[in-house]
Amino acid sequence: MALFRFGAAACTALLPALFFLAPETTAPRPADNPDRKAAYLLQTIVQGLSGAHYQPAALDDAFSRRVFGLYLKRLDAGKKFLRQPDVQELQAFQRDIDNEIQRGSQEFLQRSTALMTARVQEAQLLYRELLAKPFDFTAKETFETDAEKLDYAATPTAQRERWRLLLKYQTLARLSELLDEQNGTDKSLASTKVKPSPATMSKPVRPMSELEAEARKQVLKYYDDTFANLLQTDAQDRLAQFANTVANVYDPHTEYFAPRDKDNFDIALTGRFEGTGAQLGEQDNKIVVTDIVPGSASYRQGELKIGDEILRVAQGAAEPVAVGGMRFDKIVQMIRGKKGSEVRLTVKKPDGTVRVIPIIRDVVVLEETYAQSATVQQDGKKYGYIHLPAFYADFNNNGGRSSAEDVKAELAKLKQQNVQGVVLDLRFNGGGSLQDAVDMAGLFVSSGPMVQVKSAQRPAQVLNDSDTRVQYEGPLVVLVNKYSASASEILAAAIQDHQRGIIMGNTTYGKGTVQRVFDLDEVLPAQFNSLKPFGSLKITLQKYYRIGGGSTQFRGVTPDVTLPDAYSALGTGEQQTDFPLGWDEIGAAPFRTWQAPVGLRQLAEASRRRVATDAGFRLIGESVQELVKRQKLTQVSLNLDAYRADQQQARAVSERFKEAQQLAPALEVAPTLAAATTDSTLVQRGKRFVKPLGKDLALREAVAVLADAR
Repeated sequence: MALFRFGAAACTALLPALFFLAPETTAPRPADNPDRKAAYLLQTIVQGLSGAHYQPAALDDAFSRRVFGLYLKRLDAGKKFLRQPDVQELQAFQRDIDNEIQRGSQEFLQRSTALMTARVQEAQLLYRELLAKPFDFTAKETFETDAEKLDYAATPTAQRERWRLLLKYQTLARLSELLDEQNGTDKSLASTKVKPSPATMSKPVRPMSELEAEARKQVLKYYDDTFANLLQTDAQDRLAQFANTVANVYDPHTEYFAPRDKDNFDIALTGRFEGTGAQLGEQDNKIVVTDIVPGSASYRQGELKIGDEILRVAQGAAEPVAVGGMRFDKIVQMIRGKKGSEVRLTVKKPDGTVRVIPIIRDVVVLEETYAQSATVQQDGKKYGYIHLPAFYADFNNNGGRSSAEDVKAELAKLKQQNVQGVVLDLRFNGGGSLQDAVDMAGLFVSSGPMVQVKSAQRPAQVLNDSDTRVQYEGPLVVLVNKYSASASEILAAAIQDHQRGIIMGNTTYGKGTVQRVFDLDEVLPAQFNSLKPFGSLKITLQKYYRIGGGSTQFRGVTPDVTLPDAYSALGTGEQQTDFPLGWDEIGAAPFRTWQAPVGLRQLAEASRRRVATDAGFRLIGESVQELVKRQKLTQVSLNLDAYRADQQQARAVSERFKEAQQLAPALEVAPTLAAATTDSTLVQRGKRFVKPLGKDLALREAVAVLADAR
């Protein structure tokens, strides 16, 4: 994403102009409507979007059909629950959703929820019945894995058959895994390098009937857990899903966040949150501690340990709440909380003892989400590497970190190491702060335009880096891939347009829009206080354009040097989303290219020659072609022998990827830690960071390009 920072005063002035829920609205007054929260939430969303969105949609029948189609697609994505008569019944609403929103009613939402609830309850009985008997894996049957190629089942009988084939397929997959484990061909076990114990080696071979029963048992447990969560879906969950669908028909990046979802969004954007620092997971229907963030409140308190099972949660001295059977996300929400507040966790230790552990919540910092750097030794020279997972920023001015400032600090470390070039890795970086992208471009380019931002009815605004000081002037490579998006594309495009460095990898995601998040509780007047919280709305307010005039929206950034990569063929981009905004262009902004532009043509040609003759890259290219072919084959055989033969071919393709990584000599990579660092946590973090880089083919080629550029 690309989010733009507005000052507090600007936000306060902007809110009334964007959301204009007037007292004269035709919707029922809060005191008169039992579903008033849903009514006012949806009305506030559509009125805000009608006034603020970059490309607002008319509230008409076409709008209704878009909402209907997208919500139905998400409501039953696998077409496992609803039947054709259900869909036909719901189609009566597809041109009336706009009218429902305007009059403050939710007939479509209520009816679709009732139908879905009934069908989920029916399916729960169905899967348990079907999994009670063995499957015949000698029959020549197939299962269609792509739900988009299926129609909704016409009758209960047809639906039962669909569930039978689905459960048979999933049981078959687990049976095949059990056979691999028994035959010693399970690569995941072999890769652990752990020698089997004598007891394991002498374990008798289990008959097929026993393995098949074990496979069904595993599938049954999976569905029991899945349906336990499904049946806990409440009216607020459905409302949040529907409200988000309404927002998404404007464009894929306009979203509604329920209060707890906004918390997760903030964590992803800032790398920090308020809570205990205990990371949780689900194991055998139990909520257990899987990790503890170093330096967090739990870490400092010292009593909570990895492996502890959470039994009950209490807010300070309040009555503890048992979490057994509760949905995972709700448990996490109960344990998180404001800095300085107390949570008391009743936990069961691995030795069986039960203990109440009081923890005073504090700010938790997720260091792994921040920029990190390393050095690469190659042919007697040293090169710098910076990994940036996101363009994080502290939008609320709570003392958080800035990605631009952190990259600046990492560059300073690398300059002290006298590196001969720098690789900035933006692969899988989905974006974040627009301003940080502009500031970061200014670390490599002297003052001038970096990107243009345009609102719907206003001329384009050129965003400049005002700092004339360049932090790093040496050779630069920026690595991107299909999942480099938004702010990543702003930075890559600025570097490319200024001819400051080499963009390597694959064409990026194609998100060229700018969003702003609004707290809806600040929008609605005091008469709605009893209904709060309402959540937040992220709105696409602007599009951004390269300084040359073209948008990255829909098309992305094309690299100067393309590298073979599975994600280029298998990954999704803006073009595969629902209702994306289109590509266009505006006038160019006046700018000067870098005073010493690199010889792109020569560098690109030299790289192409290396890649073409590199055994690892050649294997990746061939494997990608095989994966693309396999991706198109969505019909899976339910015959055990045929399925296992197909899986053997799939494993062969996967092994070629691993083989490609191993063909190249390992790079010598070291984290850039302070010389006097004795903190074992930092040392271990550094080791984890550099471990996968040694066999990173793209990084190796990026270093080779830097060597050519000297």
